[in-house]
Amino acid sequence: MAKLTRRSFIKAGAVSLSLPLLDAMVPEKINAGTKSESGIPTRMVLIHRPLGTYHPFLVPEKVGMDYEPTRYLKPLQAHKKHLTVISGISHKGYPNSHHTESAMFTGVSPEGLARADDIHNTISIDQLVAEKFGHQTRVPGLTLNTANCASLSWNSKGVPVPWERSKANLFRRLFIDGTPDEIAREIKRLEYGRSILDGMRSQLKTLSANLGSADKRRLELLASSIREAEKMLLQDEAWVSKPKPKVEATTKQFEQSEHWVASQQQWYSLIHLALQTDSTRVVVLGLGEQGQQNIPDLNIGHHDASHHGKDPAKIEQFARYEEKEYQNFAGFLDKLVATNESGKTLLDSTQVLIGSSLGDASAHSADNLPVFLAGGGFKHKGHLAFDQKNNYQLSNLYVRMLQKMGIETEKFGASTSTLSDLG
Repeated sequence: MAKLTRRSFIKAGAVSLSLPLLDAMVPEKINAGTKSESGIPTRMVLIHRPLGTYHPFLVPEKVGMDYEPTRYLKPLQAHKKHLTVISGISHKGYPNSHHTESAMFTGVSPEGLARADDIHNTISIDQLVAEKFGHQTRVPGLTLNTANCASLSWNSKGVPVPWERSKANLFRRLFIDGTPDEIAREIKRLEYGRSILDGMRSQLKTLSANLGSADKRRLELLASSIREAEKMLLQDEAWVSKPKPKVEATTKQFEQSEHWVASQQQWYSLIHLALQTDSTRVVVLGLGEQGQQNIPDLNIGHHDASHHGKDPAKIEQFARYEEKEYQNFAGFLDKLVATNESGKTLLDSTQVLIGSSLGDASAHSADNLPVFLAGGGFKHKGHLAFDQKNNYQLSNLYVRMLQKMGIETEKFGASTSTLSDLG
């Protein structure tokens, strides 16, 4: 087997790409269409909240549509017929830890999360949809993250997908056209990018021939990333000369916000615009831990409040954070309902899931996750309840969501069946 130094890299033109740590670098003594039947595009929005919930304020006592709304559900009552609260659901077997957020939308088997510093993930549900239908829109899928947390989107090789954190940059990407000179420069940049990737792929192929099997697998991950970058460049080339949709908003509206509540509303507005203009059909939004700045009724930080230890004062503070998040979520659903699309609403064609990878942040519990599913043409049940002690597998819901998006599958992540209760 060939030996390489840790300073080895592949180079194409003026661009160098560092190689991952390979066995060959280590001394031997250390190694022993998404369209519905009506022709309207189907869409998916996945939203992650990081700090679980306070269940007594969320889960109704009764199942079905005839439940008494809890404190958290009151802001969502206008959408009751198009919303299902699912209790007793989780990724079964996951460790009680914050790092499970990396697998919230992948449903990888628990073994993949055995170590927080060595996650072995699988593809996330959004990326599976983007692979299938992403070529139909300007942007295959949006991965948006409002905080420095783990990626929520993962590709087919278990590699995290980069995310966008700037609302203003996202608005410019989706809705601001370049000048003719800027477009010409962008076309040249894309062509140069493809030539660089061609050179790198060729060098990887030559290098791989002289390495051991473990190193070849590592290089295959790198090659997979290069192939995905090529697909993105080709898609960008196909759209770069096409005018972007015009919307009644400006970049300035998304540059600043007074506090996290307003910032969250801006993210929801951007997602609505992206869906309304059919700029993309798949969106992942990672919400962060919030602060109490500039909000009079919040006295402590979000994380501190979530780890309440059953202290009534902290529970009340936590509830205020959650109420504001659910009010924002209700506002997002309002926008989707108010948008007409061929006689139906945008919510009818958009399945929206919001949930958390923790059930009870105070105990770091990964059981009994707070999960809502809205819209998407499902036969909603109001409150769908499963066993609180022997939870239903969340990935079974993902199988049904994929099927609703037009992907024929009976398996996703660690699924054991398909959730059929929602039609």
